Amino acid sequence: MSRTKVCQFRITLRGVEPPVWRRVEVPATYTLWDLHVAIQDAMGWKDYHLHVFRVQDPKTGEQVEVGIPHEDAFEDSQPVLPGWEHPLRDFFVQPGTAALYEYDFGDGWEHDVVLEETVQRVKGRKYPRCIGGARACPPEDCGGVPGYGRLLSIIFDPGHEEFADTMTWLGGAGAFDPETFKASKVRFDNPRVRWNRAFQAQ
Repeated sequence: MSRTKVCQFRITLRGVEPPVWRRVEVPATYTLWDLHVAIQDAMGWKDYHLHVFRVQDPKTGEQVEVGIPHEDAFEDSQPVLPGWEHPLRDFFVQPGTAALYEYDFGDGWEHDVVLEETVQRVKGRKYPRCIGGARACPPEDCGGVPGYGRLLSIIFDPGHEEFADTMTWLGGAGAFDPETFKASKVRFDNPRVRWNRAFQAQ
């Protein structure tokens, strides 16, 4: 893909209603690691946990996993390809191409990631950028979709026996509003800096 192009993706969190979703534009030269960082920042996750993309290889038609390779993986398990070695063009070959992005294998947050279109880069505009979305991302470590449903039932019931403890865990009154999201507030980290922080110290 050309350096003058931008890929527009829609990311939708599975299992949560009303939907939590984001629309982002990223440079077409990005790798899947770079896209991972953009998804984390746009959604509001903290990148505390492992992740993987499950996507079809257009050359073989087989599903592959791309993320952070596991050093202690079983011999017969499917290898995880390093995301920083695979550009978007390896898998997202045309509009409509979709991948499943899973974050935090404990909570199991699954996202549908769809390439909507590839557009011309606008001179002077900074990428990546978030151009749309709705609703706050669930808090880290809240127990996945079932745990998040329970959390919502508690915070909307001040009489619940766990209300005070849950609000404290969330950071206090007003710290978390499930309906609030502003695309203009999203700030993106440099994916190279994130990679260095994650791996160079190891």
